[in-house]
Amino acid sequence: MAVTVETLEKLERKMTLTLPVSAIQSEVDSRLKRMARTVKMDGFRPGKVPMNVVAQRYGYSVHYEVMNDKVGEAFSQAANEAKLRVAGQPRISEKEGAPEGELAFDAVFEVYPEVKIGDLANAEVEKLTSEVSDEAIDKTLDILRKQRRTFAQRAMDAAAQDGDRATIDFEGKIDGETFAGGKAEDFQFLVGEGQMLKEFEDAVRGMKSGESKTFPLSFPADYHGKDVAGKQADFLVTVKKIEAAHLPEVNEALAKSLGIADATVEGLRADIKKNLEREVKFRLLARNKNAVMDALVAHAELDVPQAIVQAELERMVEGARADLKQRGIKDADKAPIPDDIFRPQAEKRVRLGLVVAELTRTHNLFPTTEQVKAHVQELASSYEKPEDVVRWYFGDEKRMAEVESVVIENNVTDFVMGKAKVVEKAVAFDELMAQN
Repeated sequence: MAVTVETLEKLERKMTLTLPVSAIQSEVDSRLKRMARTVKMDGFRPGKVPMNVVAQRYGYSVHYEVMNDKVGEAFSQAANEAKLRVAGQPRISEKEGAPEGELAFDAVFEVYPEVKIGDLANAEVEKLTSEVSDEAIDKTLDILRKQRRTFAQRAMDAAAQDGDRATIDFEGKIDGETFAGGKAEDFQFLVGEGQMLKEFEDAVRGMKSGESKTFPLSFPADYHGKDVAGKQADFLVTVKKIEAAHLPEVNEALAKSLGIADATVEGLRADIKKNLEREVKFRLLARNKNAVMDALVAHAELDVPQAIVQAELERMVEGARADLKQRGIKDADKAPIPDDIFRPQAEKRVRLGLVVAELTRTHNLFPTTEQVKAHVQELASSYEKPEDVVRWYFGDEKRMAEVESVVIENNVTDFVMGKAKVVEKAVAFDELMAQN
């Protein structure tokens, strides 16, 4: 088999393959003979169908399969001999003008790029730090208490205030006409907690049971209900009941209800602090990892294989369709999703993946068994039965591959942090937790 390789542009290559027709036909004949032993056709006993009948029925499909297999084998062998790292699938087309008795094919494909990583000592990385304060523990306690609050009806002459639960009837009209979703009876909401638009809450705040009020409300231009977005409505609201919230005391009973092993106030606060510190650790790691990856890509030179970008685009589009389907969108699998909206992100992912792979290979940053096990145990530690979670991870190769990828990224982050100029910056707990 004669092979030539031509460089087209950047990472694109073209390889010409030639195969003897006799080798193709020999394999076709061999497969048809094997098929004839078991093929079933009306009018013939199994294994007794004449070869010319088998060839007439299945010859074309078998020939097509053999051609694909032989060309694929020839391409793989030639790529290995030429020591080419092929990125993606080749585009193969038959070539005219082959010598008698031979078939010729052109295979156009891309190769993986050479990745050049600059001196990381010149990179500057911002490393965020944060602490869990007593104030953060207090705020978390308040959230837990609100989740377990109870309500008791206020007196008829009591005015609605923030924190109360109001039961109301309301009807909204635009240009004198009631609109979809603008009317409800016995509707409940918590005053002052942002469950309703501010103008609505402001109108109900201060009202008493049995009172009615008419007020104007302007829907924001970006309101989720497109039919009313940017429009002004007139609402009539009637308060039917006002209930005051009662939060549980911070005591041993609350700790016990939350399943705290050490059912004391001190044990409750310690457990909250432990969970918050775990969450802070993961959020800081994610933020700092992103800063490292941005710095790493900025100090790397490489061309990106478009075949790999296209494959990533297809995965992202399929992921978007799956998300739409999960949300109950009709015919989500047929929804037209232009891949161009994902292209910048896909290219960034591919570029970063190639750079991380190169750094991992060059500096042997592959995960150790101990690192993988420790990471799984840390992930499982926040669950009620961590041993079950550990078994769940180790029982699936795909999940373990995801864990190994995370450990590699952590190793790369530590490596770059050890080389680069690191500038530490303290970030407030609330700011860190508010960002996704």
